[in-house]
Order: sequence, then structure tokens, then C-alpha cells
Amino acid sequence: MKSVLSLLAFCSLVCSSASALDIAALERAMASPDRPAADKERDASRQAPAVLDFLGLEAGMTVLDINASGGWYTEVLSYAVGPNGKVLMQNRPGGRAAEAATARATRLANVDEWLTPISEIPANSVDFSITALNFHDFHNSNPAAAQGILGQVMGALKPGGILGVIDHEGTPGADNATLHRIAFDEAVKAILQSGFVLAGSSEVLDNEADDHSVGPFDPSLGRNTDRIVLKFVKL
Repeated sequence: MKSVLSLLAFCSLVCSSASALDIAALERAMASPDRPAADKERDASRQAPAVLDFLGLEAGMTVLDINASGGWYTEVLSYAVGPNGKVLMQNRPGGRAAEAATARATRLANVDEWLTPISEIPANSVDFSITALNFHDFHNSNPAAAQGILGQVMGALKPGGILGVIDHEGTPGADNATLHRIAFDEAVKAILQSGFVLAGSSEVLDNEADDHSVGPFDPSLGRNTDRIVLKFVKL
């Protein structure tokens, strides 16, 4: 069972189980034969419909996919927000997945590739943001820089906007930088420090078979790590 550091202090902000996200429609879209087969291989371990439902994503939202890499989540978000929504696919220029990301953004009509700093996104213009499996790298390598990124996300979000964080869970005191993980309490503490408010956590991506002792790409895990799922809001 994960720690609930600071969670009780903000329990009044936890959303109800009702959601505007049409989970069945999202599942149908993800099953489309037009969707890349390599993307579908990750569906079982990522459980995106359940995760996005918990985080409060709704059709028509403007979404920021932070450090989207090749865009697995970008495409799912594109389906979920629908034709009246928009997804900003944010990456650093020249990243290792740049070509794949550009091809995906070109193919999806409601996706805009964003290769400039998050700080250049118009203030108070984004409803929902997500960072999937990469906050550990920001924070472990340079906590101050991670705070800077969080501050930029805060500026882009509307009041009441959501930040969803998914990451490989680590053990407190372990060499999580080498393992490409982050401890639950450390992730929460860092993001609270930036001014966000914790609205809830979910165990939908828990995997008790992962003891946090090896990295995410270790063959023994089959790319199915024990994962933190956190929902924050901008007040």
C-alpha cells in the first residue's frame, strides 16, 4: 500500500467516480485497426482509459502532453478529447523520437507538435496536463530544473487545471536515479513544493510482482512496472 503523504489534507478535492470521459468510446478507438500495432502492445500495462478517467480528463479539453517522446499517450489523448479538443505534444527539439513524434502529430488532426519551451504556451490556456513515466528523470537529475518545469506547467494551466503524474515507483533510500524510479512520497513532496495541490492517488497501475529492485526495462518486468498515479490541481 502506498503512503498517502499530504493526501488527507486535501481529501475534499478528490473527484467523484462520475466522469465525462466516455470510456467505452475510448476503448473502441484504441482497438481501431488504424492504430499502430506497437502502441497496442502497451495497452495492458498502461490501462489508459482507467487512468484518464481517474485523472478527470474530459472531451473538448486542451491537453498538454509533457515530454511526449514518440507520442503513445498523445494519440490516446487525441481520441479522448475528440474533435473539439486539442493536444499539445511537447518535446525538446531533436529528441530520439523526433521523427516518430512529427509523423504522429501530422496524422492526428487535433494534435499540435510543441517544440519550444512550455513557458511559451499562452498562460491559463490548458485544461489538463500529463507527464507519463518521465518525472523521475527531471527530478533525479536536477530537482531545481524539475521545479522550473513544474512552474511552467502551472503557468500554462487554467485555474482548476489538472496535472496527472504517472511514474515508475521506487523505494525510499534506494538509488532511484540509476533505477529510473521515484519514491511515492518524494514525488508528492516535489510537486507540492511547486504549488500544486494533491487531489488524489490511484492504485490502478500497482504491480505487486515488481519489488522496485531493477530498472523499468529489465526483461523480468516485461515493461510492466509498479507505477505511481497522482492527480494534482492548480488552485
